[in-house]
Amino acid sequence: MKRTHNFKELTIWKKGMNIVEQTYQLTSKLPAEERFVLISQLNRCAISIPSNIAEGSGRSTEKDFINFLNIALSSSYELETQLILTNRLFDFDVEDNLNDLMELQKMIVGFKKSLLNT
Repeated sequence: MKRTHNFKELTIWKKGMNIVEQTYQLTSKLPAEERFVLISQLNRCAISIPSNIAEGSGRSTEKDFINFLNIALSSSYELETQLILTNRLFDFDVEDNLNDLMELQKMIVGFKKSLLNT
């Protein structure tokens, strides 16, 4: 039986929302010609993280929720790659973004484990 999770109360969702805000702040500083490529990709990856956490929380089984957490985690790895590219291509300091993102990745993995142990 699935426990009820209010996504707005989940620390991983809140942290994901903060990462979206950080990402938008970063992408606002990128060159305009990247608007349809890197900027779009960075923003979409970031948005996908808390969105999938929220969607998964509404699913009827823990297994379904874990699947959406896996999607959120995958999006975080994609965002990590995009941030590294941003650093390499434009010499932007993304260390704080990466540290926050890696912290969230660990939190999602831990939350998944807690769901599996219930």
